[in-house]
Amino acid sequence: MKVLVIFGTRPEVIKLAPVILELQRRLEQGVELLTCLTGQHREMAYQALSVFKITPDADLDLMQPGQTLPDLTARLMTAISMVLETHRPDVVVVQGDTSTAFVGGLAAFYAGIPVAHVEAGLRTGDMQSPFPEEMNRVMLSRVARWHFAPTERAANALLEEGIDKADVFITGNTVVDAIGIVRQQWNPEAIQKRLGFNVDPGKCVLVTTHRRENFGEGLQNILGAVTQLAVEYSELTFVFPVHLNPSVHDKVHKALAGIPNIKLLGPINFEESLYLQSISCLILTDSGGIQEEAPSFSVPVIVMREHTERREGVDAGFGVLAGQTKSDILNAAHYWLSDCARRDTLAELDNPYGDGRAALRIIDILAGSSDTYEE
Repeated sequence: MKVLVIFGTRPEVIKLAPVILELQRRLEQGVELLTCLTGQHREMAYQALSVFKITPDADLDLMQPGQTLPDLTARLMTAISMVLETHRPDVVVVQGDTSTAFVGGLAAFYAGIPVAHVEAGLRTGDMQSPFPEEMNRVMLSRVARWHFAPTERAANALLEEGIDKADVFITGNTVVDAIGIVRQQWNPEAIQKRLGFNVDPGKCVLVTTHRRENFGEGLQNILGAVTQLAVEYSELTFVFPVHLNPSVHDKVHKALAGIPNIKLLGPINFEESLYLQSISCLILTDSGGIQEEAPSFSVPVIVMREHTERREGVDAGFGVLAGQTKSDILNAAHYWLSDCARRDTLAELDNPYGDGRAALRIIDILAGSSDTYEE
């Protein structure tokens, strides 16, 4: 079985790394593995690849300054189609909801190659939120052969859309596998040295934002909320790894630079992100991945979005879907920061995203040795 794994962004690398490592363990069992980096977010993707010691077989290096979705989509289709024609894999594996995942799946469909979709079935029900990710994953579900749903909720969403029950599999989320791999090897002292500062556990608030839907007014609301929280909770350190996109980077630095207890960082790797989550008392984010990662550390998350396709964490009590207004973000943050006992209860809850064996299940299914989804 020749498997081509396609990825383009850091989140894709993180969630596909356990799948790639599991495939590598089976190379002597007749598995042939090829990996392809599109370079959609090249620098940040390589940060994640280095954590897992993975070197892509092909690097398409497609990212261009100021790229538009139509331009990126066209370049992805042309380049990925050439890779498929050259290598003719038996299976193409994609993950999530990026342009790389969508176009990779569509190009494979055009080439008559079956598609395995990791993290299938996430839905907000709003094609504009997140944009274009909701469209990407809905369209991927129309061309995929294997739908690897991370949770029962995601599997049910696929079944409700008419996906054949025999093609839907609940595996858990591979990010839990990835966290387990990283935690086994990390060195907190070395991480602190790379970051250039040390914060006592429980005295850190992690902030991240990068979603296109928050550009403009949404970002200004987030920055206003962070500024006010930093004043109100001067005993806490607000750590903000700033996304490279100029629409985010320039505005964040203009608004927050110089505030004593706010540390603005450049992009950090997955290991560093997990470490910061592990010492945080609260996380404010619009990231989908961090919503899934934080339960492994029993840290509450304020989701600064109108919708989330990851309701499991919110429903289990790990997160609050706050929306995008300054007042709502502040209210949600005050809830958690005003009473430490609320945060302590999270340690007693089960992780809604899985047990760390998702990659094993995925490869067993592709190898034909696992049962299908059962209600």
